Amino acid sequence: MQIHQQMLLLKERKRGFHLITTEVIHALPQLGQIKTGIMQVFIQHTSASLTINENADPTVRRDFEMYFSKTVPENDPDYHHDDEGPDDMPAHLKAALLGSSVMIPIRNGRLALGMWQGIYLCEHRNYGGQRNLIITAWGE
Repeated sequence: MQIHQQMLLLKERKRGFHLITTEVIHALPQLGQIKTGIMQVFIQHTSASLTINENADPTVRRDFEMYFSKTVPENDPDYHHDDEGPDDMPAHLKAALLGSSVMIPIRNGRLALGMWQGIYLCEHRNYGGQRNLIITAWGE
């Protein structure tokens, strides 16, 4: 059994859904040593999240942002937590809905994503800053 772990600092991105698959793969070159295994990607933040979805058409990512902005609006008078501005509590709710990690099978040294799948960084803040990921891969 091999276990590899790497921290990845992502540059600041604007609010929205961003493909980060290539950055994740490049951050863990030992991936190629694992024939069969699992990779977990975990984000160390409460106002950004991770998910897996469409990797080809950028309109999907724009539609994700539109949907979540409508579903979890800013400036709701019922929110109590707004210390960091009107996008603060909605960002926490969106991150809770999508989650803080993704798990991907490893097959023959590569991520076994489907043809049209990619890893998204879901940035829910207007100015979220850099984001920290922990990437862990294990297998044989």
